[in-house]
Amino acid sequence: MTDSDRITELEIALAHQTRIAEELSEEVRRQGRVVDRMERALRELGERFLTLEEVAMPRPEITKPPHY
Repeated sequence: MTDSDRITELEIALAHQTRIAEELSEEVRRQGRVVDRMERALRELGERFLTLEEVAMPRPEITKPPHY
């Protein structure tokens, strides 16, 4: 194998690794966007739950006990 052949093989391997690294980077970005959307949805659901809980179970009024 000549030096030229070895360099060509190394260039091919580097090109494949570069492509794979770019694909993985894009996947990480995509997953980050998914996680962001899920966090927003979870936060909104939590707020809705608290609102429903307040409506369904209102806090008792502070009153004096009947023996006063």
